[in-house]
Amino acid sequence: MRKRKSKGKSKRSKPSKSSKASKAKTLEKFTKKSSRRGKRAKRHEAKRLEAKKRVLEKLRMLGEEVYVKLAHGEFPSLKIPSRSTSNIVYDPKLRQYVLGDKFFIRSARNIRHIRPLTQLIWVAYTASILCKMDKTSTLRDIYYMAQADGIDFRDQQESDEVITELETVLGIPREEFNIFPEERSAIFGDLTIEYTVRNYRGVRVNLTMHPDGLVIGPTLTSAEFVKCNADKVIVIEKGAMFTRFVEEQVHKRFKAILIHTAGQPPRATRRLIRRLNVELGLPVYVFVDGDPWGMHIAQVILSGSARAGHIPELATPDAQWAGVYASDIVRYKLPSDPLTKVDLKRLDELKRDPRYKGDLWQKEINTFLKIRRKSEQEAFSRYGLTFIVNKYLPKRLKELSRR
Repeated sequence: MRKRKSKGKSKRSKPSKSSKASKAKTLEKFTKKSSRRGKRAKRHEAKRLEAKKRVLEKLRMLGEEVYVKLAHGEFPSLKIPSRSTSNIVYDPKLRQYVLGDKFFIRSARNIRHIRPLTQLIWVAYTASILCKMDKTSTLRDIYYMAQADGIDFRDQQESDEVITELETVLGIPREEFNIFPEERSAIFGDLTIEYTVRNYRGVRVNLTMHPDGLVIGPTLTSAEFVKCNADKVIVIEKGAMFTRFVEEQVHKRFKAILIHTAGQPPRATRRLIRRLNVELGLPVYVFVDGDPWGMHIAQVILSGSARAGHIPELATPDAQWAGVYASDIVRYKLPSDPLTKVDLKRLDELKRDPRYKGDLWQKEINTFLKIRRKSEQEAFSRYGLTFIVNKYLPKRLKELSRR
């Protein structure tokens, strides 16, 4: 009988030189990428700690000023920048509102000043605790926390005012001492960000991951921009229009980052818009309702608001108002409503406002006053759901790119 040959163990083929080189290159690429990410994280952490140190030092100096006066048997007092309308001026060079140099003294010597001075010191104390613990709080939280400590605010509006007053005293925005408003704006587009906050540091997210957009909160506002495939930002006032733009894939068709402001944009949203414009060099187009209130929303994004004149990092002066114009109501025969007395009064105020001296603003204000009509963004749906994306938007963006 023929003996069956026993099968020996198959020899593994040795990896080729090209395969080894490919693996080495991949490993080197991964190592370099990890190294860059690590360096970026370290830079941001150093920057964050420096900012935290600066805030805590300012809060310490404020507390020391009050403590020293009390220790010497003196009435504590604070020098507070005035936020009166006469001290908020429009700077044509900066193209935004700024705070003037007027101030007033709030002293415990004056019985009427004791309550607001106590409130201010309590908010400063609370801010220092938040910073030391690396915790955040909303404006609403602060209002209720005060009640637990026996600090009497009539309502949240009063507590918000005291927080704003602390901003002017310290010369820093409330976000830097970890107090934020409620989140309501959203963003959508082909932009990859890297979170820098505790517990999420180093996590990367592309802003197209959720069809409803991602909420613009403190974590997103402070994130690093890693990769951007967009070449413009389109800011949208209304939620319905934001959803329409996402559904019609405006972010792909126009290579745009979409931002929903939900009416007047919160400060975090305005700061993010500015960052996209300044850091990434993206042009910003603001699309709002065709009425004086929509015009004001657009102008606040461009030049800031009087209430936040003490914070210069919120305005985006190079942004452009993209409509709805009064002339659009006429040109496209849009469904419209009559302007109210309040609307007409507001238009008269805008006409005299130095921020609206440009030819386009004046032309559209005069057209509003002439036709005495207003329209919403959704009015374009008269011509079908996709008309605004297929016809209006490309034409308007082309017009604005020539200016």
